[in-house]
Amino acid sequence: MDVQSQLDILKALGDNTRYAIYLELARSARPLATAEVSEALGLHPNTVRPHLDRMRDVGLLDVSVDARGEVGRPQHRYSLAEDAPSLGFEPPMMPFLASMLVRLAELAGAGGADALEVGRDQGRAEAARYRTAPSCLEALVAELGRLGFDPTVEADDDGETALIGFAHCPFRALAEEHPELVCSLHRGIIEGFVDAMGDAEVMDFRSLAHVPSCQVALSTR
Repeated sequence: MDVQSQLDILKALGDNTRYAIYLELARSARPLATAEVSEALGLHPNTVRPHLDRMRDVGLLDVSVDARGEVGRPQHRYSLAEDAPSLGFEPPMMPFLASMLVRLAELAGAGGADALEVGRDQGRAEAARYRTAPSCLEALVAELGRLGFDPTVEADDDGETALIGFAHCPFRALAEEHPELVCSLHRGIIEGFVDAMGDAEVMDFRSLAHVPSCQVALSTR
């Protein structure tokens, strides 16, 4: 998925109604019809339908046709696309597996420095998909959004430094229990990504040990 597609997705989810619809579909164990989404959110189907179309058009939703609907009017059912952001609704096995891997890393004697290097390698690899991005800042925000960190951006008065905050951490509970490993992985991913993009520099990274939610200060070159 290119950078423009990532930005289109973020813009689509920036609307409060679409975000509520998206959450309803993310929580559901099965595809939902327009009428079911409308009833759950207390909205008219004519209000919901164009929002579903918009999210489908940017690749957030998959649509299937259920011929078991009313005669002559098959129902369209909506579900999250395979590569759509999970927004924290990971399968139950994912946090369980992550917890076991962190415990295994500790038993193997891995520390923060090891996690940092692993994260940097992964960050450099992920940056490859953003070769056509206009800037490192835009690419990093898109990537963090894809990973479920729900990033926010504030620019300094000089216009050369941006503070990226993370409104959501998919592994917050794990990070609070094992900050050295988990937060070092997170920092490494960002540093490796920025280094590979080449037009910015990480000036500071503040983990949960310093602020309520992680932040990174990014300076453009």
